Amino acid sequence: MLTNNRPLSPHLQVYKLPLTGILSITHRFTGILLSAGLVFFVYILYALADGSNTYAAMQSFTSSLWVKLLYWGFIYALFFHLCHGIRHLIWDAGKTFDRDTLNRYAIIELGASLVLTLITVIILSK
Repeated sequence: MLTNNRPLSPHLQVYKLPLTGILSITHRFTGILLSAGLVFFVYILYALADGSNTYAAMQSFTSSLWVKLLYWGFIYALFFHLCHGIRHLIWDAGKTFDRDTLNRYAIIELGASLVLTLITVIILSK
């Protein structure tokens, strides 16, 4: 019989997930989003190949604000996934496993993906 009131394992209300854990989950989620985005990309290619009526319908659909936000979210997911993949390559070399370096690289990863997205926004909005 247990004499204390502590849970047997950490509960989500008690346990604070480290930044690297959050980024790992986000990396998996962005991979799923990128797969869904590829389906949308195939739709765009289909509309281009099918003719002017389908292309006009696709342009009408993609001109809404929500689709544009999804498009920029897809671009951010792409850069986040890329930066996290580069970080994994560094880990594969057996480097940067101490806690301070892990957190510093996690922040660099977030900043780099955001900067790459903003550069893309600037270049594509011209």
